[in-house]
Amino acid sequence: FARDPDTGAAKWFYQWSPHDLHDYDGINEQVLLDMNWQGKPRKVLVRPERNGYLYVLDRATGEVLSAKPYGPVNSSKGVDLKTGRLMENPDKLTGTGKVVRDICPTASGLKDWQPSAFSPRTGLLYIPHNNLCMDEEGVEVNYIAGTPYVGMNVRMIPGPGGNRGAFTAWDIAAEKPAWSLKENFPVWSGAVVTAGDVVFYGTMEGWFKAVSAKTGELLWQFKTSSGIIGQPITYRGPDGHQYV
Repeated sequence: FARDPDTGAAKWFYQWSPHDLHDYDGINEQVLLDMNWQGKPRKVLVRPERNGYLYVLDRATGEVLSAKPYGPVNSSKGVDLKTGRLMENPDKLTGTGKVVRDICPTASGLKDWQPSAFSPRTGLLYIPHNNLCMDEEGVEVNYIAGTPYVGMNVRMIPGPGGNRGAFTAWDIAAEKPAWSLKENFPVWSGAVVTAGDVVFYGTMEGWFKAVSAKTGELLWQFKTSSGIIGQPITYRGPDGHQYV
């Protein structure tokens, strides 16, 4: 939802997953960039959404410029750029008492809250994300204190390739991945990228990794005492050195 702060007037709005049947809550971060898009300067909003699409919007008008899947997606058949609407996949529509198998991504999304990172040096967006699919069954629910109130049974399984997560560098202008690293478990850390072309992220197996921002080559890793679910940061210390 875009609002003019000077007048309070609404400018535009956009809904990522209308009539959401798979719990793709729109909570993901939005990256604001000024860039050339197909030969024209644009003020854009970039969003790797839970429904599996990497959206590029003109943030002045709300026009959907691009919406490409950045991982396995079959819960919908794409995004109509003329209307901005998801094109539903009738084979993956759920309902009460109905079991639908192999829906990608899962209710936790292709990516959840964990923030991505953008480098103006490479033009790439670095995305920590899931690679999971699910079987989903809608059920009647009654409120019982102390129990989950979900309305569906969900069984999650690894996505294509057998890995449960990935760390992907997305070329925004080219609308495709530059490189992607498979991880055994979902990648629920955030990411941070430096001007030295190094990207940092963590895994649920406890590895804190540094990889090349250009190629994804592993440069360094450190084994922590637990799985990593949190945002890496970088700062300059009192000694003048940069720390992560």
